[in-house]
Amino acid sequence: MLKQIRPAIVMIVVMTAITGLAYPLAMTGIAEAVFPDQAYGSLIVKDGKAIGSHLIGQNFADDKYFHGRPSATSGPDPKDPTKTVPVPYAADNSAATNYGPTNQALIDRVKEDAAKLKTENNAPIPVDLVTASGSGLDPDITPAGAFFQVPRVAKARNLPEEKVRQLVTDRIEGRYLGIIGEPHVNVLELNLALDALK
Repeated sequence: MLKQIRPAIVMIVVMTAITGLAYPLAMTGIAEAVFPDQAYGSLIVKDGKAIGSHLIGQNFADDKYFHGRPSATSGPDPKDPTKTVPVPYAADNSAATNYGPTNQALIDRVKEDAAKLKTENNAPIPVDLVTASGSGLDPDITPAGAFFQVPRVAKARNLPEEKVRQLVTDRIEGRYLGIIGEPHVNVLELNLALDALK
């Protein structure tokens, strides 16, 4: 019997070492060598301190900053752990709400967000400013979403709208390889550039 079990045990140990240790370490080493920025989380560093990532949005609520897409992430309620509360851009809980277009909670939230946006600009509201992404962590908005916010940001900072509009234009990232994805603006990078304006 030991003669039959021994090869199975050896194979489990060998395959575990290969697939559970050697392969992940090799892939991590290759990723760090070939794509060091991505391997370490695509961090944005300012004054030697990591302040965010290119890949995960942040919650900007102040009028003097551009705001990202609504975030659908949530976390346990500190007062009642059996319930959840919204925790915008919680990277440890990436998920969509899974609300369908007929869900009343989604309809009410979108109407509320749209009404708030109407008070700051009477232009048509870009859809990405009232809808969450699939992960709830999207760090980017459309150029239309950024341009929509220019009047509010310019007024809050006492800047000419044209200067803020040019800042947005300069931060628009095109399609990857010219064909993949849509033009977008990274909200954190745009806000950092805004803070850097004299």
